[in-house]
Amino acid sequence: MSLSQRLITLRKERGLSQQAIAEVIGLHPNSWKKYETGQAMPSVDALTKIAKTLNVSTDFLLFDEHERVPENELSLQFEAISQLPEDEQNIIKEVLEGMIIKYQSRRWDSARLAKKKDE
Repeated sequence: MSLSQRLITLRKERGLSQQAIAEVIGLHPNSWKKYETGQAMPSVDALTKIAKTLNVSTDFLLFDEHERVPENELSLQFEAISQLPEDEQNIIKEVLEGMIIKYQSRRWDSARLAKKKDE
C-alpha cells in the first residue's frame, strides 16, 4: 500500500475530513490533499507530525508490513507510550514491571512445585 493510500485509510478510520485531519496535525489542508493524491511527499518533519498525531510509526507510513522490522505489535505500542508525558510513562512502566514480576513468580512457583513432585 502506498503512503497516500495509508494516509487516506488512517484518516477515514478516524472519521475525519481532509480539512480536520490537517488541522489536528498542524498542516495546511492543501498539503494534506497533495499527500493523499500522491502529488507531493511530506517532509521528514511533516511525516513525524503525522505519525505522532496518528499514533503510528513512520515505518508504518512508509513501508509495507513485510518490509518493517521487527513486525511486533508491542513495538508500535511502546512507540506510542514514548510520546506520553513522563509521569504517565512512569505509571505504565510500573504496571508492566508488576505484570512481569507476577508472571515470573508464577513460573518460578510452578517450577518449584514440579520439582517437589519429582522428589
